[in-house]
Amino acid sequence: MSVKEQVLVFLHLLGHNVRFRAIGGRFFRSTWTIHQYFHIVLKAILRLYTEFVKPPTTTLQPEIQNNPRFFPWFEDFIGVIDGTHVRASVSIEMQDRFRGRKGGTTQNVLAAVDFDLKFTYVLAGWEGSAHDSKVLGDALRRGFKVPQGKYYLADGGYGDRKGFMPPFRKVRYHLKEYTNNPPENKELFNLRHSSLRMCVERAFGVLKKRFRVLDAEPFWPFKTQVDVVLACCVIHNYLRGVDPNDPIAREVDMEMNSQDARAPLTQREVREETKECVKKRNAISLAM
Repeated sequence: MSVKEQVLVFLHLLGHNVRFRAIGGRFFRSTWTIHQYFHIVLKAILRLYTEFVKPPTTTLQPEIQNNPRFFPWFEDFIGVIDGTHVRASVSIEMQDRFRGRKGGTTQNVLAAVDFDLKFTYVLAGWEGSAHDSKVLGDALRRGFKVPQGKYYLADGGYGDRKGFMPPFRKVRYHLKEYTNNPPENKELFNLRHSSLRMCVERAFGVLKKRFRVLDAEPFWPFKTQVDVVLACCVIHNYLRGVDPNDPIAREVDMEMNSQDARAPLTQREVREETKECVKKRNAISLAM
């Protein structure tokens, strides 16, 4: 099988979520051949992870500098972190740990995203029942770092800790919630914080819309399921580099604009608080 055909088979599998037998019939290849080359291409893609999933730049981003809504308030912002749940298939003994909030078995995937909707860090493989702050703690132990003086925006589930700035808890931020009184201080901070954080939701939306395999019941071992998530992120970043005007991204933007995609702020108790981050957040909200 030529390299071109190998890649085509691999992308067809990820994009349309078809079984090895079905795609073997389509390409007139045996199931064994499809299986072998799928894993060959998967390993090759994973070797490109460090090439395409790179830490964000620490320079001031033009989307911040050129927007009075965000500058100078968020000049040290370098990206957004959040988690998403991807369908998982595990043994009966492990299903309780992998059962997510919606009932099915999932893996909790942590990702950091920049303004270009590119993933700058991905940690896959955590069970669906794992708390977001626990997954972030594991990422930090594995080497996920925040440059000195910079920070990521996060939702309330990650808590207040150095390098990660969540919104104010129990404070409204929906535009439609304001009538004749414009938002001020904490409310204004949460509103703009939410606006910036939409980029990670858009990135997850594009990823799952392009790779249907991420939203379907997997049929391969769990380690391969984790590797497939990472491979999809690598390919996503490559495509963002060669085609920033991707039609799938436009479709996701239209869908998000047509409905209120912002979830309510979490009210889970924060166990760890970093005074430095809290102080900086308060200063920004007051300055606004």
